Amino acid sequence: MIIQYTVKHEQKLDCGGAYIKLLPGGFDKKEFGGDTDYSIMFGPDICGTGTRRTHAIFAYKGKNLLTKKEIRTETDQLSHLYTFIVHPDNTYEAQIDQKTVESGSLYDDWDFLPPKKIKDPEQSKPADWVDDAKIPDPEAAKPDGWDDIPEQIPDPEAEKPEDWDDEDDGEWEPPLIDNPEYQGEWEAPMIDNPDYQGPWVHPEIDNPDYFYDDAVYHVCNPCQAVGFELWQVKSGTIFDDIIITDSLEEAEEFAEETWAARKDDEKAMFDKIEEEKRAAEEEARKQREAEAAAAAEEEEDEDADDFDEDDDAEL
Repeated sequence: MIIQYTVKHEQKLDCGGAYIKLLPGGFDKKEFGGDTDYSIMFGPDICGTGTRRTHAIFAYKGKNLLTKKEIRTETDQLSHLYTFIVHPDNTYEAQIDQKTVESGSLYDDWDFLPPKKIKDPEQSKPADWVDDAKIPDPEAAKPDGWDDIPEQIPDPEAEKPEDWDDEDDGEWEPPLIDNPEYQGEWEAPMIDNPDYQGPWVHPEIDNPDYFYDDAVYHVCNPCQAVGFELWQVKSGTIFDDIIITDSLEEAEEFAEETWAARKDDEKAMFDKIEEEKRAAEEEARKQREAEAAAAAEEEEDEDADDFDEDDDAEL
């Protein structure tokens, strides 16, 4: 099965989705929304710099399964072709602009199946299990005089100021500095623990809830509708060239007739418009600078005239 469509964020989308949904039949189209059950959701999702990914979500046995991989997306203002291919051997490909950006096994990259093994719920780490690899040396003793070394001492290089008056200022004391001989709180050195048993490993058993499904790819069984249910900060995303098919050849031919046939001209037009915009902005900037310079020069002339009038008045 191939899902393919184009997305164009003409509004410079900074936060919002642009994904497509495939839905089973039997729902009220007038009530279609975020709570409507779907089978597959695919497409880009952008929010700032923290969220920039292409979603690939399967609805399976009442759960929406997100891919474990981070599939990249495009964030510019040009049209991009998004393609999701699900093979009957339970593998997949995610493509952008006819180039594969991610692929693999549905079993590996989604949690369709429960784990074959689980931790034995009847087992727990024994209370007397020793997993400390090191212990303080019980035979070590604190050296004599260790606690007699102060953390700070009077600065031996400090001198009483010449204007210090003991009667007015009190008895002068040098400022304190860190003692270079201070060694901190004493701790016994660590040694290998003779009773160390290593990390405790939880025993595993066969998962009684495990099952195997050789057709997880077939979540569209069948899909009867396509919908866009999105949230965006700024509206204006353009969707086009939507095709859902089971023929990769048909999808590729359709892409060549639509997105591929337009992309070069669209890029050339976009670059031309952007260049014209930059030129107009530069011209406007120069105009503002020229006007500011003229205004400053006029103000200097007025100040000079006022100065001359003051001189004439004094004469």
